[in-house]
Amino acid sequence: MDLENGEVLLINKPLHFTSFDAVNKLKYAIVKAYNLHFYENGKRIRKFKIGHAGTLDPLATGLLIICYAKKTKSINAYMGMDKEYTGSFYLGATRPSYDKETEIDKVFETTHISDELIYQAANDFLGEQMQIPPIFSAIKKDGVRAYQNARDGVEIKMEARKINILEFEITEINMPLVYFRILCSKGTYIRSIAYDFGKALQSGSYLDSLCRTKIGEFNLDNAFNLDDFVHSLPIVEK
Repeated sequence: MDLENGEVLLINKPLHFTSFDAVNKLKYAIVKAYNLHFYENGKRIRKFKIGHAGTLDPLATGLLIICYAKKTKSINAYMGMDKEYTGSFYLGATRPSYDKETEIDKVFETTHISDELIYQAANDFLGEQMQIPPIFSAIKKDGVRAYQNARDGVEIKMEARKINILEFEITEINMPLVYFRILCSKGTYIRSIAYDFGKALQSGSYLDSLCRTKIGEFNLDNAFNLDDFVHSLPIVEK
C-alpha cells in the first residue's frame, strides 16, 4: 500500500454494513497493520485519512470506492460518476422506507399487471426527471439526517431532485419479484424508483434487493471482498 500518496480501493460492501462501517473497518485494520498510531498530548490517536465516494444503504451490497491518504482529495470526482445497479422489486406492497428496513404498511392488487406493462413502465422511466428521495435517507434537513427524523416519527417533506436514468432493463419477471439493471446519474435513489414503479403499475412496490455493480468505469468484478482485503494486510513490526 502507498501510505504516503494513497490509492483508490474497490471494495464489495457486505450486506447489513453501512458505508461508514466498511470504511471504519478498513481504517482500523490498516492503522493496526502498519502501526500508524500517533501521540498528541500523551494520547494515542489514529491519524489516517480515508473515506468513501458514495453511500450504499445497509441493505445493499456492492461496489464502494474508498480513497485513503492523499487520494481522498479525489473523492468528489468519483462521486459524480454514473452508477449501475442490479436488484429486484417486490410488487404488491409498500413499506415506509421503500425497502425491507421497515414493515409492510399497505398491500395492493397485482393481477392486472402483465409482463408487457412491466416492460413499458421501465421504458417510461428513462431520461431526466425529478425524483423525491425517501424519507429514510441520509439527506440532511435542518442539520438532521432525514432517516433520524423518520425513525422518530417526525413528519418531514423531501424536496425533489433532478436525476437521469440512462438505462432501465428488466432482466427477469417472477411475480411478485421483478429483477432489473439500472444505469443512472449520481443522486438517484433506487428505493424511490421502486416506490414510483409500483405507482406506475397502479399497484405498490418496494426494493427487495440491491447491488451496485459499477461506478463510472470501475466494476464490482474487480473489487475486493472486505474481509479478504483486511486479512491480506501484513502486520508490520514497531
